[in-house]
Amino acid sequence: MTKIACIGEVMIELSLQTAETAQIGIAGDTYNTAVYLAHLLQGRAEVQYVTALGQDAFSDRILAHMQTHGIAQDCVARHPTKTPGLYAIETDDQGERRFSYWRSDSAARTLFGPECTIDLNILTQFDLVYVSGISLAILPPTQRHALIEALIYYQARGGIVAYDSNHRPKLWESPEIARETNAVMWDFAALALPSVDDEMHIFNDANAADVIARLCKHGPRVGALKQGHLGPYDLEQDTMQTYGAAENVIDSTAAGDSFNAGFLAGYIAGASVGDRLMQAHDLAAQVVQHRGAILPDAELVRLANRQG
Repeated sequence: MTKIACIGEVMIELSLQTAETAQIGIAGDTYNTAVYLAHLLQGRAEVQYVTALGQDAFSDRILAHMQTHGIAQDCVARHPTKTPGLYAIETDDQGERRFSYWRSDSAARTLFGPECTIDLNILTQFDLVYVSGISLAILPPTQRHALIEALIYYQARGGIVAYDSNHRPKLWESPEIARETNAVMWDFAALALPSVDDEMHIFNDANAADVIARLCKHGPRVGALKQGHLGPYDLEQDTMQTYGAAENVIDSTAAGDSFNAGFLAGYIAGASVGDRLMQAHDLAAQVVQHRGAILPDAELVRLANRQG
């Protein structure tokens, strides 16, 4: 069975319903991908989430959420005094989001550090490791550099690294560090799953063509450039196909995260490039028609059944 690790931070999500009410959820970019991967690959792959949590009630709630969705917890560290991060989402009438974060001292920032009970040797047990720019940005520089070096070593010995730059400018020390770190990741990551807007922001590219030229400077690569309702651009074979837009966009939270899960699930299952891209786009289009990062349970069951 294929073993997949998704590395990053899982947080408590407040999705504002009205000016006075909010729905409490559990989410985080790579965690959202892990949830969708676990449902898409049910019985065919083991999905582990690699993070650090606290020993508080909210951390217990997160672990229960992982168990509910079939995500293995062997690589979750528990910090004695820190707690998970928190974020709130406000969504406008067009489905566009505004985020507020409380995560500067979260348990996840201790991941792979001296206080953490798991280390980078865990990577060797996995066939594929998925990481994002957020996963890197939240870590102190020493831990970030150690993780990148471990990923390079891991892939050089046969592992597969999948990466999405998923840019949050406020998490980085400076635009220059964000640019340098992402350039390193794109130099070696086997699977590329960036969004065009993020890449243009990080590297000051003028348009999608410039992004594609930079990402493929050494030739075609496995992956896709996400372009929202326009549909993805295939970085490997320049596959041409038509993608339907979501009928009723309510909340674009986790659109990219779910796309990544659809693509990775197709890649692991051996689907054609065209089928991977279509599955990824269709899942993202489904997700944006619901509030919050994770689809309702009934939709997730149908998702797993379609794959079966």
